[in-house]
Amino acid sequence: MGNILREYELNDATWFYLSLLLILAVFFRFNRVLSLRNLDLALLLSIAPGLLLVQRGHDFGYGWLFVVTGCLLTRLFSDSFWKRRPLLEQNLNPAGMAFLAVSAFVFLVSSALTASPPQETVETVRRADEMLKRQDTTLEQPTTEETQAGPTARLVAAPVVRASDLVVSGGSPEPKNRWAVEQIAARATAVLAHFAVVAGLWMLGKRLFGDANSGLAMATLYLLLPCTSIDVGKVNHVLPAALIVWALVSYRNPLVSGGLLGLACGSLLFPLFLLPLWVVFYGKQGAGRFAIALGAVAAVLVASLLLTSADSHSFTRQIRGSIDWSSLKLDSDALGFWSTNDGAYEAYRIPVIVMFFVMLLTLTFLPREKNLEHLLGHSTAIIVATQLWYPQQGGAYVLWYLPLLLAVMFRPKLTSQTPPVIVPAPSEEQQLTGPARQAVGVSWFGRRGS
Repeated sequence: MGNILREYELNDATWFYLSLLLILAVFFRFNRVLSLRNLDLALLLSIAPGLLLVQRGHDFGYGWLFVVTGCLLTRLFSDSFWKRRPLLEQNLNPAGMAFLAVSAFVFLVSSALTASPPQETVETVRRADEMLKRQDTTLEQPTTEETQAGPTARLVAAPVVRASDLVVSGGSPEPKNRWAVEQIAARATAVLAHFAVVAGLWMLGKRLFGDANSGLAMATLYLLLPCTSIDVGKVNHVLPAALIVWALVSYRNPLVSGGLLGLACGSLLFPLFLLPLWVVFYGKQGAGRFAIALGAVAAVLVASLLLTSADSHSFTRQIRGSIDWSSLKLDSDALGFWSTNDGAYEAYRIPVIVMFFVMLLTLTFLPREKNLEHLLGHSTAIIVATQLWYPQQGGAYVLWYLPLLLAVMFRPKLTSQTPPVIVPAPSEEQQLTGPARQAVGVSWFGRRGS
């Protein structure tokens, strides 16, 4: 961007002030100040000061984020009590909203392409390159807690690494500049991950909310929020959120949603906590197909680890290290809220973890008859609640739940969208014809009958 606009510089603090004005101008309800939309905007905008404080090394930022996360969780718990969900138009027409979204995406891409990619993103790209070359260098380059991610990110980054390799080498078989390949692939993967989130939010509004303008508004707000630009290069945080959003978009098809959620579980730990809720949501009819998709994805991920395993010991080591289980340790010294003030609050983390699992069981089984409102709201609440006990940067991993939180914020009433009805394929003796077949529909894959 500096080559186009001379002396151009836009740091995170400046973007916070600019985006604050843009967000208020477009989304704030000036004619209804005391409205749920304005409350949600206030909560969303209050995240950025905590992230900026953490970015500058102030421990107070973790306390700020802890309080804001607790307020967000309270808002999600009370979501079902807000019965009236009127369609609120934005303060900008769809054409202007689309222009603003494209402009914000260009600035976000420029930030991702010009800033140095985070170390965890570079590490993911390097592991993808090793997978393509069938190498295992985990002993030579041990992975830290911050850079550790599952095999899903490597599978997604592998084609980007191959394309970056061709761009740098120009098709020449001569030795290539590996540093340049890693930098290009890391930046390109980050851009593609954010594009997947934006496209998923638009499809969520169009297909499930019945309003493409709501999807455009969610995508625009995602691009404008400072917490998106602050962690723009962290692919390992954006990718699972994108997969979960697309799993919601395709919730009527348990095979597709199960595969996408399985890929999300293969990236980081927190999507694993969503599996009980989704299985109960589909019930007896769709849970089997959902589990089949999870098993198929797990087999693919294990096979990808086999490609980089030199022997059985290497394969076992990579299986153990594919997901960071250290976050479940009760005595973690990772930098975050629980390590501030010399670990004075560490003892209180244990009851918080217990309360989290109690909440997980409650949201999974209550209410018994679930609809899309429950699936969306409960999934978001579970991910937000993990931030309250997560030891590494607890509260700062906003991109885990930000897309789902925007969906809760903009959603209409979704009580009519229930789990898909799975109808077994009829045998030859039971073939349905005419109106009867049309009424049932082909729903082995989870499509609902009319």
